[in-house]
Amino acid sequence: MGPLRGSKKRKRAAEKKAAAEAAAAGQGTGGDWWDEFSRRITDRLSKEPKNFESVFKMSRKTFDYICSLVKDNLMAKTSNFAFTDGTILSIEDQVAVALRRLNSGESLLNIGVLFGLNHSTVSQVTWRFVEVMEERGLCHLKWPTSQELEDIKSKFEKIEGLPNCCGVIDTTHIMMCLPSVDSSNKVWIDYEKKHSMVLQVIVDPEMRFRDILTGWPGIMNELPVLHSSGFFKMCDKGTRLNGEKVELAEGVEVREYIIGDSGFPLLPWLLTPYQGKDLSDAKLEFNKKLSATGIVAQRTLARLKDMWRIIDGEMWRPDKHRLPRIILVCCLLHNIIIDLKDEVRDEISLSDKHDTSYEQKLCDQKDNDGIILRDKLSEYLSGSLPS
Repeated sequence: MGPLRGSKKRKRAAEKKAAAEAAAAGQGTGGDWWDEFSRRITDRLSKEPKNFESVFKMSRKTFDYICSLVKDNLMAKTSNFAFTDGTILSIEDQVAVALRRLNSGESLLNIGVLFGLNHSTVSQVTWRFVEVMEERGLCHLKWPTSQELEDIKSKFEKIEGLPNCCGVIDTTHIMMCLPSVDSSNKVWIDYEKKHSMVLQVIVDPEMRFRDILTGWPGIMNELPVLHSSGFFKMCDKGTRLNGEKVELAEGVEVREYIIGDSGFPLLPWLLTPYQGKDLSDAKLEFNKKLSATGIVAQRTLARLKDMWRIIDGEMWRPDKHRLPRIILVCCLLHNIIIDLKDEVRDEISLSDKHDTSYEQKLCDQKDNDGIILRDKLSEYLSGSLPS
């Protein structure tokens, strides 16, 4: 009796499915994944170093951790993503493609040429990685526990003496290249006549993101963005920055707070610099100490854009609904590198320039309790508080 009709076709489909599952599970031809992968791309990397750290801007340990983080979710939905030579992409291959797309900022076409992939495959693989990281990586972006906050406060105080400081807040613009002929894009035109989306962050002394907010048009300055955040609502209700006060002198206490630049309002829990001319020496010294402490946020945002260049420069016609999720994942990856104490990040030069084409906007909103708190700290730092 001859073979049943369609049996060969079914057999080929089953073999293809098995190959895809084996690749996804990392059960390839044996040996180290990077050895084979580097051979695949080596001829296309003629203008840059070919070691793992230079290609992905992280250590192999961090890369492997990210693979372990997303593996189960990526494997749960079997795909037939393949190189142009027909080889099925493994989990490591998929993560490598997505990370290269995010940290290089190169076009889908260029990434495809580098890895031997169709540009549409690069797009699909990257977006699927972003979706999974959104779910699996959120454990790396959280407000500190009470015990962690004590360590954060101690480290901030060692910088310039600010007691009970819990974080630094700042914003940056993610620029986009959008067609001006589309009237719906007008909402994204900011005060520098560019299309942009704003990102608000709160960071700790180790340049780790502790809270982020994004998705709003760049025309919005710090005040309305802050007011729209969940962080503001919790602080306003007294459910955040509500820890123990620190006694500066007899009868003089200071609550938990964060600091920001002059674009933010002065609030009971958010301290900003003194504005105006002819400031006293004590106020000038306070501003200096606030600025020196707050530079950690500027460096963090500069590092974020330098490391994940897909959000640096002008993104070519991005999907405005997907962009906030891409920004979030870049922040998660930034934190993972810190949490894993990846030494590769130490080799990247520190800069505090992240929004060079935007001028500082000033906010003159002041809360009376914020004024009192700032004056207390100013007097304390200048040594003029009564003992």
